[in-house]
Amino acid sequence: MTVGSALLSAGAALATAGTTAASATTDGRHRVDYVALGDSYASAPLVPTQVDTTCLRSDHNYPSLVAQSSGSALTDVSCAGATTANMAAAQGTVPAQFDALDRGTDLVTVTIGGNDIGFSTVLGTCARVSASDPAGAPCRAHFAGTATDTITGSINQTASKVAQVLRGIHHRSPHARVLVVGYPDLFPEDGVGCTSAKVPLAAGDFSYLRDKEKELNAMLARQARRGGAEYVNTYAPTVGHDLCQPLDNRWIETFAPESPAAPVHPNAAGESAMAGAVKRALSPHPWHR
Repeated sequence: MTVGSALLSAGAALATAGTTAASATTDGRHRVDYVALGDSYASAPLVPTQVDTTCLRSDHNYPSLVAQSSGSALTDVSCAGATTANMAAAQGTVPAQFDALDRGTDLVTVTIGGNDIGFSTVLGTCARVSASDPAGAPCRAHFAGTATDTITGSINQTASKVAQVLRGIHHRSPHARVLVVGYPDLFPEDGVGCTSAKVPLAAGDFSYLRDKEKELNAMLARQARRGGAEYVNTYAPTVGHDLCQPLDNRWIETFAPESPAAPVHPNAAGESAMAGAVKRALSPHPWHR
């Protein structure tokens, strides 16, 4: 089963619940209006407790944890499967995520780009071709066997889309502090793999996929700097907790999750680590640019 189909199957099994949380201060302090945008790494599919069955959104995703710790009024419209296009346009029956923004928004976080480069499809392909050369790097050969690495090409093409997203946020919420939240460490930093039934990747492809994720994060960091936003590095604080780690030290689930989470996605501990990175970036003034 590919990561994408696993998410789709999981979504059908969830119970319906509410999708937003908000609170107002009672002591006269300014209420921080916080809007969370993004894809499944922000929405946290299958992480308890799921509060939106369409977007596979958890009330323990990193936006919820950040809002809880800061007392912000959160509007969380992050949605599994979202691409940069779904910031300004509907995602099926889900309204455009930008609809949550207005001139009163103080803080925006956004995690986006992974679906634009088709990362779930990449993982599915890598798993499929791994049996052809389990000790080699058949995934690398598939995507980078010619003069051009197609994943790198997709990342480069997504850069302008991320830039457009940031322009759209600033246009709708000109006073907001904007944080581009990167992707956590999915694969071993040292490149040593853990090929198994639960992680069906060839030994030589772990380092390749690690490097592609780093390229994606580097692109997001560049676009944040150029687009009047801040980049939040969630990769560094999650190194050593990738999908190859023992269960009690694993913050990213395998292709066959053993803790509640989507395949190759953060579990509750991973979302908490991402929230920690965002909170450190915000301290001590969460809404000041």
